[in-house]
Amino acid sequence: MGASLSSLGANGSTVGPGLGDIPESCVACVFLYLTPPEICNLARLNRAFRGAASSDSVWEAKLPRNYQDLLDLVPPERHRNLSKKDIFALLSRPLPFDDGHKVGGALQEVWLDRVTGRVCMSISARAMAITGIDDRRYWNWIPTEESRFHTVAYLQQIWWFEVDGEVTFPFPADIYTLSFRLHLGRFSKRLGRRVCNYEHTHGWDIKPVKFELSTSDGQQASCEYCLDESEIDDTYGNHKRGYWIDYKVGEFIVSGSEPTTQVRFSMKQIDCTHSKGGLCVDSVFIIPSDLRERKRKCILK
Repeated sequence: MGASLSSLGANGSTVGPGLGDIPESCVACVFLYLTPPEICNLARLNRAFRGAASSDSVWEAKLPRNYQDLLDLVPPERHRNLSKKDIFALLSRPLPFDDGHKVGGALQEVWLDRVTGRVCMSISARAMAITGIDDRRYWNWIPTEESRFHTVAYLQQIWWFEVDGEVTFPFPADIYTLSFRLHLGRFSKRLGRRVCNYEHTHGWDIKPVKFELSTSDGQQASCEYCLDESEIDDTYGNHKRGYWIDYKVGEFIVSGSEPTTQVRFSMKQIDCTHSKGGLCVDSVFIIPSDLRERKRKCILK
């Protein structure tokens, strides 16, 4: 698609300029309106497109304004002298961090969405305060490939159920949704196939679980969900069992005026008139709200 080919007509006559004649600066202006995947695909067309696709001005526009805060999570030698394109690629991979409240940076991850360049976050169950977590009569840690943190908290049985967490981070201005990722039943692999055991699953259809979030600037949200269905279909069983479900807690707004935002979140079912069990707690996701809605039909990466 270069100029030498596009300048020839069907009979060898000359025609107007082609894609290869477009100045690189003009291509870069067009790229400002495209997504990173689209830019990378168009970079294959010719030299001008390839040069524009590596322009710092193009990729700086795709980075959040406070991308330097994310770079501070990475050892300096990993991003020193990198182009803006390489910085975007670096930050689009999950970066472990420690906000000062929990031990073990791998328990929290932040990354840029590869299409929009917006900040996403996930917090492991290990970074949360879970009532009775140290007593193996109630809770166990299960290794699994189904979690980005490679382990989930499994509740066998308990009367007082409470999970609390918090994170402090320089979120860029946006509207975020916070959700808990939960699974009813204990899963494993048998002969290469995924199987679920519901031996301990009980009590979640009696009373709902209350979810809450609050921020350092006074925003609050709460909701209640019944984690188990009271009626079971004879053909399909209980559709909430055996699947990872994201339970939306609520939204909060970051205006960008504050250097950091502290977010507290919890889920609890503390009605001690009945026990409950058979629940896996994986993580909490904090995702830009409209981005979360677009990802509901696919696996969150």
